[in-house]
Amino acid sequence: MLEKIREGSQGVIAKSILVLVILSFAFAGVSSYLGTSTEVAVAVVNGDEITANELEQAYQNERGRLEQQLGEMFDALSADDNYMNGIKQNVLDRLIADKLMTQAAEDLGLRVSDDQIRQAIVNEPAFQTDGVFDNDRYLAVLRQLGYQTTSFRNMMRTDMTRRQLLTSLVATEFVLDGEAKQLAEVQGQTRDIRYLVVDSTPYLASASVSEDAIKNYYDSNLMQFMDQEKVSLEYVELNVANIAKGIEASVEDARTYYEENKQQYQTPEKRLAAHILFASGDDSADEAKAEASLAKLQAGEDFAEVAKADSDDQFSAEQGGQLDWFEQGVMDPEFDTALFELNQGEYSQVVKSEFGYHIVKLLDVQSGAAAPFDEVQDKIVADLKNKKAVDEFYSLQSVLADTSYEVPDTLDETAKALDVEVQTTQLFSRNNAPANLNKPELVRAAFSDDVIGSGMNSEVIELEPNHVVVIRLLKHQDAGTLPLSEVKAGIEARLVQEQANLEASEKANEYLAEMKAGNEITETTIATKVQLARFSQDIDQAITTKAFQMPAPQSGSVAFDTAALANGFAVIALDNVNAAVGIDSNIIDSIKERLAPQFSEADYRAIIDALKAKAKIEYPVAE
Repeated sequence: MLEKIREGSQGVIAKSILVLVILSFAFAGVSSYLGTSTEVAVAVVNGDEITANELEQAYQNERGRLEQQLGEMFDALSADDNYMNGIKQNVLDRLIADKLMTQAAEDLGLRVSDDQIRQAIVNEPAFQTDGVFDNDRYLAVLRQLGYQTTSFRNMMRTDMTRRQLLTSLVATEFVLDGEAKQLAEVQGQTRDIRYLVVDSTPYLASASVSEDAIKNYYDSNLMQFMDQEKVSLEYVELNVANIAKGIEASVEDARTYYEENKQQYQTPEKRLAAHILFASGDDSADEAKAEASLAKLQAGEDFAEVAKADSDDQFSAEQGGQLDWFEQGVMDPEFDTALFELNQGEYSQVVKSEFGYHIVKLLDVQSGAAAPFDEVQDKIVADLKNKKAVDEFYSLQSVLADTSYEVPDTLDETAKALDVEVQTTQLFSRNNAPANLNKPELVRAAFSDDVIGSGMNSEVIELEPNHVVVIRLLKHQDAGTLPLSEVKAGIEARLVQEQANLEASEKANEYLAEMKAGNEITETTIATKVQLARFSQDIDQAITTKAFQMPAPQSGSVAFDTAALANGFAVIALDNVNAAVGIDSNIIDSIKERLAPQFSEADYRAIIDALKAKAKIEYPVAE
């Protein structure tokens, strides 16, 4: 077995995974390999410690990955401490699994030689310049990540040893053609059914439930009525948008600002350019052609005609070399310099740019000019109001911070100092904060020990740029069971629906008996569905699911059953099972590709479970 594993670890898959491993560790910055730690371990696996530093580093890496993957959604999720604690536990479980795999690899005698590590480093693209290993880059990357060369090699040796075992297991998994074909036949099977639906809605009117039934249901299902922790807040808000509403800026102020800052409203000069381009890719040949064309121009030939005959820019050549209007600084620097040194109607000498050789001509000029005051008046007024509002905002923000800190047990003094009202919210949980306050930073603060435990004002919380609040707890409701009075209506509606469903079930069973007996049913419609596919969305999914759970009928007979629907029951008659058609090698290969990683993942999980069952895993510090 040991020899087989060693052989498997030398394959293409193993080497591919190795590259990924090096990348992940090179940029993850797992500093736990840098030396002996004196930290208390968060887990001890068969005597080997996983330190708090290792866990925290891996956790931060996972946070970064999720933030990149989920974007703004992660901001909302990260405000939930329970969710983030679950992420941290998952990270710890992965570290334990890695430790178990490393130990198993060592027990099997798997080793990684110095030459293998050296070759992996040389082949790593992160350490290469122009496809060749660069020792200076290698050392620079290690310094940036905080590694010494020895500690980095030790980290690689540990990880590559573990990956030998993992890769061998993954690489040896395969899917038989027969397995793939059997799954294809099951998935491609269709069924011919007839069905009728008994709707429970007509039975709702006659259904009723007693107070005792409601109370019994409540007492028996208390876990259904657990309510989340909730808070209501009072808060003082400072928003530059609100401040701006009370600020005026006169037309005279705007005109004064306009006169003092006219350059801001100056439209730049634009120049209409034409060119003759030489860009075959042969520098010496292009330069010679450009000089020859320049000689034609100097001999008096028309620029447009020379452009049509000689330019490699076929699109502009058709227009006599004409390009477009350009502001200074838009084009390639050499081209730009030549264009803006010309007088109207002049052409340049041969100009070399990154695109080739040019002869540039200035066709026309649009002089820059200041925009009239009337055109920019509204914008200047708005800008002046916003500037004054921002200045006032920053002044008031200092008042907000100082007053809420100096008088921490009320927001009344803060509101008075700012000349605003103290606002309040209804009770809300972490998942349904009021829209104007629904920011991760605020939700996190609202449910923090500082706000809930102390009852004091929070620090200044930024909701958005130039928009801040200070909050204070108004009411706190612990997570717990909702009182019966709040959930009674919902329980009653549920029990009434269940009673109506029961009556619909009894009626469905009557129809089932009639259909089995071969009697005709005239009071309701029986629908027919031929060649119903397993994943069809044409009819109620509950009917489709039940139809494919029913055993195939014997030849000449029919199978019957009922299916519970959201609001009623269905009676189903299965007339025939049709074998899958069109199964070819492409379908079988596709299924094999889909099953192989699933089998490998199942193997990995089974091995980790087996290793855990035999391991001694301790948790000295509760995380």
